[in-house]
Amino acid sequence: MKVEQGLPLKEVTLDVIGMTCANCALRIEKGLKKLPGVKDVRVNFAMETAEVDFESSISEENLLDKIGSLGYRAVVHENLEIDGEIQKKEFKKLKVRFIISALLSLPLLLSMIGHFENNLIFEYLSFIMNPWLQFVLATPIQFWIGASFYKGSFRALRNGGANMDVLVVFGTSAAYFYSVYLTFIFNKTHIHKATNLYYETSSVLITLILFGKLLEHIVKGKSSKAIQSLVNLHPKKANVIREKEIQEIPLLAVRPGDLVLVKPGESIPVDGMIEDGSSTVDESMLTGESIPVEKTISSFVYGGSLNQNGTFKFRAFKVGKETLLSGIIRAVREAQGTKAPIQRIADQISEVFVPMIVLISVITLCVWYFWISPSNFSGALEKAIAVLVVACPCALGLATPISVLTGSGKAATMGILFRSAEALEILHKVNTIVFDKTGTLTYGKPVLKSLESLNITKENDLLTLAASAEQNSEHPLSKAIVESAKKKGLILTIPENFETIPGGGISAIVEGNRILIGTERLFYEKEIELNQELNNLKRVREEEGNTVVHLSVNGIHSAILTLADTVKESTPATIEKLKSLGMEIYMITGDNERTARAISKNCGIEHVLAEVLPEKKAIEVKNLKSSGRVVSMVGDGINDAPALVISDLGIAMGTGTDVAMESSDLVIVNGDLNSIVRAFYISKKTVYNIRQNFFWALLYNTLGIPIAAAGFLAPWIAGGAMALSSVSVVLNALRLQMD
Repeated sequence: MKVEQGLPLKEVTLDVIGMTCANCALRIEKGLKKLPGVKDVRVNFAMETAEVDFESSISEENLLDKIGSLGYRAVVHENLEIDGEIQKKEFKKLKVRFIISALLSLPLLLSMIGHFENNLIFEYLSFIMNPWLQFVLATPIQFWIGASFYKGSFRALRNGGANMDVLVVFGTSAAYFYSVYLTFIFNKTHIHKATNLYYETSSVLITLILFGKLLEHIVKGKSSKAIQSLVNLHPKKANVIREKEIQEIPLLAVRPGDLVLVKPGESIPVDGMIEDGSSTVDESMLTGESIPVEKTISSFVYGGSLNQNGTFKFRAFKVGKETLLSGIIRAVREAQGTKAPIQRIADQISEVFVPMIVLISVITLCVWYFWISPSNFSGALEKAIAVLVVACPCALGLATPISVLTGSGKAATMGILFRSAEALEILHKVNTIVFDKTGTLTYGKPVLKSLESLNITKENDLLTLAASAEQNSEHPLSKAIVESAKKKGLILTIPENFETIPGGGISAIVEGNRILIGTERLFYEKEIELNQELNNLKRVREEEGNTVVHLSVNGIHSAILTLADTVKESTPATIEKLKSLGMEIYMITGDNERTARAISKNCGIEHVLAEVLPEKKAIEVKNLKSSGRVVSMVGDGINDAPALVISDLGIAMGTGTDVAMESSDLVIVNGDLNSIVRAFYISKKTVYNIRQNFFWALLYNTLGIPIAAAGFLAPWIAGGAMALSSVSVVLNALRLQMD
């Protein structure tokens, strides 16, 4: 739920039925925005959806009624499976209309032979040339099959706009009614000669346009295949253990706290934590990582991932819309429902496109009838019709959303979530990236690198004492020491008289030995003399960017423990790739300059912003932006959120906090830095694809309209070209799936 000036806003996604071009989407958007209480509307022509942010003072029914008053039909979006059923029904209706139209148009198409003089076949087609037969064949196509075009144009004109339906209706009606006039009123002495009739023009145009929409529907379905594949990851049922019995229940019936059983080869139904058993799990469709992940007791598992070779039981934590998979699907849908800045150009063109085409058509009619070919009305009308039907606002309207749909869908299958179309467009412009150190460039979890003493043979004994003493501490460094000892198989004992010394370290009694672990200052306070050799070694380790603590046993300085938040294996290679793309890389951290420089050197980063307090990170990002850079901030923690928001594009690592992810424009689900490079490539290719679509759509209309006006295109050819222009835009967007 969003909040605006203290008022809670509700969000709803509506599936809109009946949009025929980008103008329809604009009309619905403007109509909904006029409703009191509606704060924002995003209508996506390619996805046939409307996302609305509104106050509680109005209801979803008000939104549906408003869309209905505009002449369209809408239903509240439930889930993609229901959407799929709606789309299948619409596709089936469209297919039936096309088949009937094609069967009725075929004889009329053959009648076009009669337009050519001295045709030897003409005498064998006299029954087809009968104007009464043509009238009977063309009329149901015009007013039954073509009823949707009339309804669409009526809706548009009634609401003070114009869309593609208006062009189709004007063009086909002109051809049809002119033919009716010739059939019933004019030239009755030539009633058995139909060479001047244009029934075939109107009928074939409608058939070709339906064919184009059929192809467009099929191809658009393929472009949304990525998100559909995510939906299909959900199993239909789940095995839960209730009252000591295994019960197979519908997925939606699983509740938080249920104990769920998963067998080899089954999809995990919801998110939770393993309580019994182990296995390897394929999470590739969620994270983009192809290597199966080992899962044991206390491991998290995610709904939609595939169990491979083990049986385990897990406790359900998140179900339904709260699962990671549902969140990914929701984020992708939201991104696909937003508009990229470049889409505003298409919207501006679409608003004036249809009236401009109608005007050009009228001018064409007048120029041909009064000047080029005086008194040849049928010839002038043919050129005017060609102008009307060759123009295609759909190609312009689809140029951006269909590419965003395909690009963001492909990214989602790789564990990359663009949270808006704007993020997809902006990313490729970024020239400066600021990485938070902890948890982003590094694992965010310290590990014990070494325990060094003057007596190497006793180092395992010293580690056993240190780890035993640290068992009761919650400090990350303490946990790292304990974990290291356990990995080595050392047996720890329970400490006595454990004490945490704030800002200093810990003390405890282990097997009768007084153990003190902590800082140099703590040792001075406890009057423990530091061994000079160990202290010199400590400074060397600190120069290397490590954190070092001292260990004393029974008042004797015995060892130093070197710990570090290790750099991720993928970090240096990723930084190098980003540099090769022309990026300027910064690392920002609260560490001291010496430690920060040591870590940045390991990462391959030259620019370091050290000793930056959490609340100052946003200021540093703002300073970089003020120098003219396009800045992206990459982080994973709560204290990164302000910097993520103020940057041009915030990137959150999926291993981080919910706050960081909510503040970002892009989420890397798997936490792999390499995915940032992949995201750059996807952004670049998607924007290039959008520009290609715009270029071809504009070129098509720029060339097609004057060619039609000049009389070089028959109306039926012009209609076919118009139908295929939209399909070509969608096919071009589909190439993104293959890259």
